[in-house]
Amino acid sequence: DSVGIGGAPDAERYGDAGADTVGHIAAACARGEADRDGLRTGPLALPNLVRLGLGEACRLATGRVPPGLATTGAPAGRFGCAAERSKGKDTPSGHWEIAGCPVTFDWGYFPRTVPSFPPELTAALCREAGLPGILGDCHASGTEIIASLGDEHVSTGRPICYTSADSVFQIAAHEETFGLDRLYDVCRIARRLVDPLRIGRVIARPFIGTSPATFVRTANRKDFAVPPPGATLLDNATAAARDVITVGKIGDIFAHRGTGREWPASGNDALFDRTVEGARFLADGGLLFANFIDFDSLYGHRRDVAGYAAALERLDRRLPELFALLRDGDLVVITADHGCDPTWAGTDHTREQVPVLMHGTGAGEIGHMRSYAEIGATVTTHLDLH
Repeated sequence: DSVGIGGAPDAERYGDAGADTVGHIAAACARGEADRDGLRTGPLALPNLVRLGLGEACRLATGRVPPGLATTGAPAGRFGCAAERSKGKDTPSGHWEIAGCPVTFDWGYFPRTVPSFPPELTAALCREAGLPGILGDCHASGTEIIASLGDEHVSTGRPICYTSADSVFQIAAHEETFGLDRLYDVCRIARRLVDPLRIGRVIARPFIGTSPATFVRTANRKDFAVPPPGATLLDNATAAARDVITVGKIGDIFAHRGTGREWPASGNDALFDRTVEGARFLADGGLLFANFIDFDSLYGHRRDVAGYAAALERLDRRLPELFALLRDGDLVVITADHGCDPTWAGTDHTREQVPVLMHGTGAGEIGHMRSYAEIGATVTTHLDLH
């Protein structure tokens, strides 16, 4: 989630010309600016991803190989880069397009004003959900707004509502004083109310703690997304009675349509554990789709370069566990849904190209994909789902 490799051809339209998530992280590591005691030091070390062709995918996207990501021989996998056709740089658009369903319409967005939300929307939410009011009503970083308004929320019972550059309505509330089930119920009401505004997601952001210093978001986040506007790779696999396993927040992203056995987990390591477990039990001809959220939510949005680098290195070290389970004819595709350059201004996603790395189908350059949908088309052909 968010591991971009350089500005998309239309990045300037989004204010992201020059953004480069992997490239800028690698450069910071090479300069010693991503060293953190007890976490990591030195140049970015991703030997397994580099062996698949990550550095060469970066070269295709930007014309240069980031520091530390040069291959010492011919890549062992197929590699390329992909640009997004969908108009947004959000999670649903990216994932849906990967699964073969680009978003050709314009999402609705909330303005960078205070208040951000239409008064009639706020009034309807408070009336239908029985709320005494809301806090926030602005564009904000989730962790920052919880720290600043968490105490007032607990004392008043008013949930914290905020948005971002994405098409999203986010609601933060304390799991214990407000209640997790009640938060989900409020989000379901908000989901219906924002449908006419073409808002992509309503996100429940529960947190715990007793003070701004101890408030922390929990793993019980839940996304209430609109369904994809057309058939996806997941729909097609399900219709063909294939075994489908979705790991992490894939179920939420696709509004639980065609998502088969949904295996949630919290944190990249736990998500990788479930992915490995799924690979052991996936039936021949089946499809497993996993999302690794920490890159985006913990490090990209929080502009934590060292944390992002360490997370990349940790995932890279674990890849051989997955590859060891593969049989002849199995395919693994490693890609991303957008960028979230931790060196970039602000805290939002960045409009970037993404790497496309394939293990199990030979080696060599794929080139430039003009749409993420070409990834889904490749998997469709591999699984003979036509």
